[in-house]
Amino acid sequence: MEQHLEPDLGLDAPVAEHLMYRQQRQTLNYMRLMEHEVPKLVAFRKPFIPPTSSTPLVIRSVNFAGEQHPLTAKRTVVVPIAHLPLRNEVAIQRAKLLAGVRWTPDPPRDSGIPADEGVVKHGFIKISCEDFPRANMNLKWISDTVDKLVCEANTEDETLYERLPLDTRHLDAKMRKAKKGDHVRGRGGLRPSLKDFPADWLPKRQQDVIPSILTSQ
Repeated sequence: MEQHLEPDLGLDAPVAEHLMYRQQRQTLNYMRLMEHEVPKLVAFRKPFIPPTSSTPLVIRSVNFAGEQHPLTAKRTVVVPIAHLPLRNEVAIQRAKLLAGVRWTPDPPRDSGIPADEGVVKHGFIKISCEDFPRANMNLKWISDTVDKLVCEANTEDETLYERLPLDTRHLDAKMRKAKKGDHVRGRGGLRPSLKDFPADWLPKRQQDVIPSILTSQ
């Protein structure tokens, strides 16, 4: 007992060296996990299948590798209006008006939805919720909200929505904040390209100029 209680006479490593040893042990632990545990994840691999009309909702969540965080309960749903069970064009217009600032003509960057021609036809609706403590509660609220929106858009009683224009002030504010020139001179989000260049301003080709000179002579 007295032998273990004797001082080390300075033979123990300093604190910095112990910290280095702990970092090396952590690195070795992760290397062992990569070698022995990560190959087992191949059994859970699933091919990526783009969403179709049968699965219109795209759900996005945030995970901090198992750490507790208030944002982990948040759920975000993006749904193309073209995939919703709306009966006609009037119902589609009503859905856009009811969505308000949550409607965008282009798919959100974090939605994972490709910008196909059939999907982008009527725009997208993005709804987020983090008011409830559990993720499934937030997702259930969003799902119920989408169902109510579709039910209200398919009603045939009110005709007020047919005469109301779309409110695009949130899109204009987003373009002004981006400062990419889309808001200049009333472009409305349509940036000019080479297709918009007037063909009359292009210089004539040499093979078209030479026959004109010969005919004039």
